[in-house]
Amino acid sequence: MADMTVFSRAFDAPRTAPAQALAAAAATPRRLAGILSLQDFEHAAKRRLPRPLFGYIAGAAEDNRSLDANRAAFDAHDFLPRVLVDVSRRSQEVTLFGQRYASPFGIAPVGISALSAYRGDLVLAQAAQAAGIPAVMSGTSLIPMEEVAQAAPGTWFQAYLPGDAARIDGLVARIAGAGFRHLVVTVDIPVWANRENNVRAGFTTPLRPSLRLAWDGLVRPRWLLGTLARTFVTQGMPHFENSFATRGAPLFSSTAIRDTTGRDHIHWDHIARIRQQWRGPLILKGILHPADARRARQLGADGLIVSNHGGRQLDGAAPALRALPQVLDAAGELPVMVDGGVRRGSDVLKALALGAKAVFAGRPFMYAAAVGGHAGVTHAIRLLRDEVDRNMAMLGVNDPGELDASCLIPRRP
Repeated sequence: MADMTVFSRAFDAPRTAPAQALAAAAATPRRLAGILSLQDFEHAAKRRLPRPLFGYIAGAAEDNRSLDANRAAFDAHDFLPRVLVDVSRRSQEVTLFGQRYASPFGIAPVGISALSAYRGDLVLAQAAQAAGIPAVMSGTSLIPMEEVAQAAPGTWFQAYLPGDAARIDGLVARIAGAGFRHLVVTVDIPVWANRENNVRAGFTTPLRPSLRLAWDGLVRPRWLLGTLARTFVTQGMPHFENSFATRGAPLFSSTAIRDTTGRDHIHWDHIARIRQQWRGPLILKGILHPADARRARQLGADGLIVSNHGGRQLDGAAPALRALPQVLDAAGELPVMVDGGVRRGSDVLKALALGAKAVFAGRPFMYAAAVGGHAGVTHAIRLLRDEVDRNMAMLGVNDPGELDASCLIPRRP
């Protein structure tokens, strides 16, 4: 927390735009100097990662309707800036669950991130901690949760619930024992989606060795040596470490499918059971319907993340930004956050103006980790933070709490 406070004070100190740009340039490794936006990281990751892995991150369900709708929802709004406002003391800090964060955005969970970036879960969590923003560790991760919690205290944990109450109890107890305070339960995955785009890219669960997979690795030697070979040499065979109270299946094992099924009978009683066990903030991720927001509030949830799973589950599900107003009405005083489609600081501010307390992004930060490791994620955070800062100034606001719907106007078709 002390490190975050120092970081926040340094960020809030008045600085001229040229001085700020020079400081950022000096801190950016040369190999990342040409990356000027989060979208640039995606292009760079496509060149670095084998096609199956890039396809896994970039892909969505069926015809990508929900994936595309996430971006279109942001484009449906234009800003109405105020001018001649003294914005010299602006701050983008926000408070979530009693903790102050340096920016109103965080890193969403991305599965098997340690296969795309060496020690990916640690890279994402530690870069977020250093920047004073929240990061959510994925339940389908390949590094034990205890290791990440120790290396980056304050990281949130996202769980996919196992298929029976006893294993749910064991997993929740393990998460608490590891030291996590925030539990994010993803609730929109009763069955796996039809991710045919992943199949076309050559990605399967479990990963199956093949000539195509071998060739994709050979033509990307930086990934092959710097991530895959390095992982096997230093860590051994990757496992799904955090699906249960005990270690899960190896990445290349057929039991990996069995370990991630059996969720179609999970219902609200399981959430009530978790609420009785879990003493910290309990956040439900994957809420789109206002009736579900009301039910979550009644059962004692502490927060909601409005999400269509990045378009990776039900194709045609509403984008989170469009669902946000109705969820807010139903959620009452619960803090409501959003993920899906965030690529610019302007997206962050549009979501805040519509009532979100914070936003999360997954794919862009995963691309950044794949391209540049810890330095890449740090650079991505800086890019998004600088965009938020500039846009706040041009909107005429000093604090995220000043944003509301009066800052926006619908874009004409």
